[in-house]
Amino acid sequence: MQEDSCQHGYFDEKSRYLARLKRIEGQVRGIHRMVDEDQYCIDILTQIAAIDSALENLGLALLEDHLNHCVKGALAAGDDQADEKVAEAMLAIKRMVKS
Repeated sequence: MQEDSCQHGYFDEKSRYLARLKRIEGQVRGIHRMVDEDQYCIDILTQIAAIDSALENLGLALLEDHLNHCVKGALAAGDDQADEKVAEAMLAIKRMVKS
């Protein structure tokens, strides 16, 4: 995982992202409860799909923040990190597309 001295692109949205993660965490606990209570399979699968969507949307938002902050900043500065930041973003996109 690459780390640098600049502030992360998601810093301004951190509290909003943490709230979204807390909501996702609650959804996962809900699925655990549904399985424990022998709920209908399709209802559980519906909740799993909702979590998948929530995680995907969170990932896309973080990726957008990274592109707008870290990648755009490195490109604008014209420093040696620009190519590295673009390659790093492409790897993240490839991982997201595979899942």
